[in-house]
Amino acid sequence: MPKFAIPLHAALLAVFINVLWGGNPVAVKVTLEWLPPLWTGFFRFVLGVLTVAIYAMWRGIPLWPNRAEWRSLCVLAVMFAVQITIMNVGYDMTSASVSVVIQATFPLFVALMAHFYLEDDRLQPVKSLGLIVAFVGVSVIIFRETGIAAAGWLGLGPLVVLVSSILLASRIVFCAKLVKSIDPVKVTIWQMILSLPYFLIGGLAFEQIQWQNFGTGPLLGILFQGVVIAGFGFVVAITLPKYYNPSLVTSIGFITPVSGVLLAMWLLGDPLTWQLIVGTLTVGLGLFLIVREPGGKPS
Repeated sequence: MPKFAIPLHAALLAVFINVLWGGNPVAVKVTLEWLPPLWTGFFRFVLGVLTVAIYAMWRGIPLWPNRAEWRSLCVLAVMFAVQITIMNVGYDMTSASVSVVIQATFPLFVALMAHFYLEDDRLQPVKSLGLIVAFVGVSVIIFRETGIAAAGWLGLGPLVVLVSSILLASRIVFCAKLVKSIDPVKVTIWQMILSLPYFLIGGLAFEQIQWQNFGTGPLLGILFQGVVIAGFGFVVAITLPKYYNPSLVTSIGFITPVSGVLLAMWLLGDPLTWQLIVGTLTVGLGLFLIVREPGGKPS
């Protein structure tokens, strides 16, 4: 059973991993200078598979699916591959600071979808208010980025990232049922393994690696995505809630869009506009309301 308090070292670890999650769009943007979207997905998840496999071996977790699990894992892999492709394409079309805020809205869509598909997760009045508030924040950013001044191909970027966020939410809701019968480590590693042929074949057929842009930055970017996010990030995400109050661990996740915006400004020189400030704060408030229980505790 989870404890109902979280010690300082665990809280700091949760803060640290959520700051790292905010850096993922920054890492993707840097990597895309060298590897196009499908190749980025391929190399990221090769590294992710290796990292999670090492963790599974250390914990003694069996990874080979039984016959009844293959169909669900294949469906999940398709959802996973499509969502990651759209996410990488969207990140390539807009700034990292905008991407991180819009991608961070996936809990909105999780809450909305869970209301209809999960019997034990219904929308409450406060959650509904959170949905409205967060949508306002996203709308402020999207309107700023896709208005008349940003018309054209680049102006579609935030909308593509929003589609990715919606698809991520659908994958999470699907996984919520799947992990009731399949170990979450097995679910995570096989969605990556089964998607690798898609990324490899697609990259070979449709994309060209920009070897002239290879350097320390892009290399660190793909290592960050694969080892830190797809590997270490997953391990922390599934471990902390097993030992400590999940509501406290979840509540720390509001750091992600803020850290992402700050990292994009620092590392990529993204401008800080008033629309981005308002959108980030509004999305954070909306997400906070979504994970609050009626009694006032984060859910």
